[in-house]
Amino acid sequence: MPLTFDDLAVRARSLVRGGRRAILGIAGSPGAGKTTLARALVRELNGDGEPWVAHVPMDGFHLADVELDRLGLRDRKGAPGTFDAAGYAALLRRLRATEDDDVVYAPGFERELEQPIAGAVPVPPAARLVVTEGNYLLLDTGAWARVRRELDEVWFCELAESERIRRLVARHERFGKGHDEAVAWVMRSDQPNAELVAASRDRADLVVPVAALEGQGRQAVS
Repeated sequence: MPLTFDDLAVRARSLVRGGRRAILGIAGSPGAGKTTLARALVRELNGDGEPWVAHVPMDGFHLADVELDRLGLRDRKGAPGTFDAAGYAALLRRLRATEDDDVVYAPGFERELEQPIAGAVPVPPAARLVVTEGNYLLLDTGAWARVRRELDEVWFCELAESERIRRLVARHERFGKGHDEAVAWVMRSDQPNAELVAASRDRADLVVPVAALEGQGRQAVS
């Protein structure tokens, strides 16, 4: 029988055991629906009382454009080497270890500016589950290998390739690129990243084809 969104919510809820904070990772190629699924889970789980689930995207660890220019990586923005992977792993370790009354602040990412924003995502002490999502949660090279060790589970979002590319092009157009420029960026930059991410799929605890979640967020997924 195919999984339902309710099944996913129950599985996410079950990660919190013994009062400790748990971290669920959602991985997948660019445009596969990671953020959509993360937001739907957080909204569902927080809908029955005081908020106890926080959403911390990986995108806040993009290197700023000024640093990408210095490194000569501006045209590869979004590739693994254009993130502060060690900083991301350190934040996850801090989130897992926090047992006091401190709010932990994570960086966010402003799509309009295409830049990270420091201290934009507060994680309150009451958050017992943190949902984090990003492309490279399952990579096993360099500092990225530290990320997987901090996650209780990692789910992998899967979407038909043609639809995933269509969504990516539409996203780039929405944030200011012309159609031809958006297509060129997707094929030059996003696609090599997508192939790298797809190769990490087998290391996930669960594969979730997000296309079935589109719209209602509670439809069956297989």
